[in-house]
Amino acid sequence: MKPDLTYLRHILDAIEKIERYLTGTNFDTFSANDMMIDAVVRELEIIGEAARNLSDSFVAKYGDISWTRIRAMRNVLIHEYFGVNLKIVWDTCTRNLPPLKAFVQSVLASK
Repeated sequence: MKPDLTYLRHILDAIEKIERYLTGTNFDTFSANDMMIDAVVRELEIIGEAARNLSDSFVAKYGDISWTRIRAMRNVLIHEYFGVNLKIVWDTCTRNLPPLKAFVQSVLASK
């Protein structure tokens, strides 16, 4: 479980960075700012890579989390970087990351 906790901390750190980057912004501002896009996409890649490195037993234990989708997002960001849909990135950050953050915080708090 120890390596899993390390990867969960990486996920939490990346989510918190994304939250800081996006505080006080909206989609139009985000999509017009290349530096912000690059920073957010990089942190999403880190989240996906950390999720990819979680142990099979951890992923099975917490199967209610969409680990496959998180990993798939990372693959799209890495391999299709010129075709990334910024609306999907925005929606991921604003809709999917808050519950993932709550989950990660609860697991880390229980260990």
